[in-house]
Amino acid sequence: MIYFAHRGASAQAPANSKEAFALARKLGATYYELDVHLTQDDRLVVRHDYVLDNTARTIKEYTLPQLQAYCAENQILCPPLLEEILPIVEPELTCLNVELKNDDNVYPCIEEKLLNLLKTKAPHLLPKILFSAFDFPTLCRLRALAPQVQIGLLTRQFDPAQARELNAFSVHMNQTRITPQIVQACHAENRRVFIYTVNTKQDEQRLKEMGADGIFTDRLDLFIK
Repeated sequence: MIYFAHRGASAQAPANSKEAFALARKLGATYYELDVHLTQDDRLVVRHDYVLDNTARTIKEYTLPQLQAYCAENQILCPPLLEEILPIVEPELTCLNVELKNDDNVYPCIEEKLLNLLKTKAPHLLPKILFSAFDFPTLCRLRALAPQVQIGLLTRQFDPAQARELNAFSVHMNQTRITPQIVQACHAENRRVFIYTVNTKQDEQRLKEMGADGIFTDRLDLFIK
């Protein structure tokens, strides 16, 4: 069973923070997951939610300096840059799942900008990156730009035709939606199945018996000795 540190060691440190990834590495992680957004000035930042706080202001409304100033003024943890996280997870890295937060193409060209950053800052890590997104057109654009990269079909409703169109390496689903039949269908086409978000040994065992290849967990400390 593979254990992805979901947004780092996010049960013990702020999710998607430098501290969370440093702690996950200390706990023994070699598989990680994070989420990326694009600022107004095209900087890739690591955060799950589109909004910053209860004002409903979104990341895309700010340049990076504006975002940093707003977070400092309001005592909010500022989302780190992706390029700040890469050196933290690089030692002994097996796989980094980068989820593009791009519903309805809210960040036009994020696929190209993400690929360019990785090719510029960490080309040696590209074979270890697994790209995913809930937005299927985002994954299609990514595949067209980079036929060689690994893509994970992140979905709420499994469609084998989508997995084939993407030549997906893996399928990612919520533990409440996955079924033994979906696992079997994926394995029949040599795709791995990764399940989120699993934070108990009981759920891990159930999914292991179902045949899942890995889980995304906030509680890495429960699973890695």
